[in-house]
Amino acid sequence: MRTRWRRVPAGAALLVALAGCTANEPSSTEADSGMAAAPQQGLAEKAAPAVPAPGAAGNSANAPAVGAAGTTDRKLARSARLHLSTPKLDDVVSRARVIVTGAGGYTGQESTLESSATLSLAVPAEKLDGVLDQLAGLGKVAKRELSSQDVTAQVVDVDARLATQRASVDRIRALLAKATSISEIASVESELTTREAALESLEQQQKALAGSVAMATVALSVTAEVVTGPEQTSDDLPFLAGLAGGWGAFLTFGGGVLTALGAIAPFAVVLGIPAGAVWWWVRKRRRARPSGNPADAAVPAGPAG
Repeated sequence: MRTRWRRVPAGAALLVALAGCTANEPSSTEADSGMAAAPQQGLAEKAAPAVPAPGAAGNSANAPAVGAAGTTDRKLARSARLHLSTPKLDDVVSRARVIVTGAGGYTGQESTLESSATLSLAVPAEKLDGVLDQLAGLGKVAKRELSSQDVTAQVVDVDARLATQRASVDRIRALLAKATSISEIASVESELTTREAALESLEQQQKALAGSVAMATVALSVTAEVVTGPEQTSDDLPFLAGLAGGWGAFLTFGGGVLTALGAIAPFAVVLGIPAGAVWWWVRKRRRARPSGNPADAAVPAGPAG
């Protein structure tokens, strides 16, 4: 009985400490949300320069706040898009893989068709410009885009929340080590599981941000060009050149003849119809006249001999 009464105050103290940690620590929902108001306010306070109190010794008016992100230490997520056209589609795709691999990158999703290909490439951010220049030399550049996104605020925010969450998990683990009863252990373990899940989520966010800053993405699209034969001059094919010249002269002459006929056609229609009618009437009259002399036809023929 005396041992049992001694354990009761210890268990109660453990539960009170757990409740205090829960009340003072941010909730798991708040820890998972990257857009919470409190972390943004804390981030703004970190980034803002410290304003020294009037008369404070040893402080400079231009001294930045401790832990503020410097303007030269920006975290940028870079990406690029490149469109090429080339008569050798397969060759360009193979050489693009070699260029990216040689720069320390890798090829992600890839789709190759008969007349086009698209590749998703990842290269170290500091080598992006050089890789783009090499890729642009593989064919004719139709379009080239380069963009950068500043993720400095997100990185600082996630790092701060991650440090707080790790400290919270350590405190809950310390309380779990002091738990003596089954109910106390179950309660502390439940809280520990929740906070560890929030910690893992923040760690994944940190890894994703670090990856987007370290590796730049390149969306490469290649289109096949239609190959045409080399142009030949008149010196290479004199007969064909002469034939083409003669054909051109014939077309010029024919065009002139047709132009003259077109100019004469209105006069031919206006004058030709009356002239044709007169000609037809005269011809009809000639056909209607009897052949031979009429006087000779009236004298009968005499007896023979």
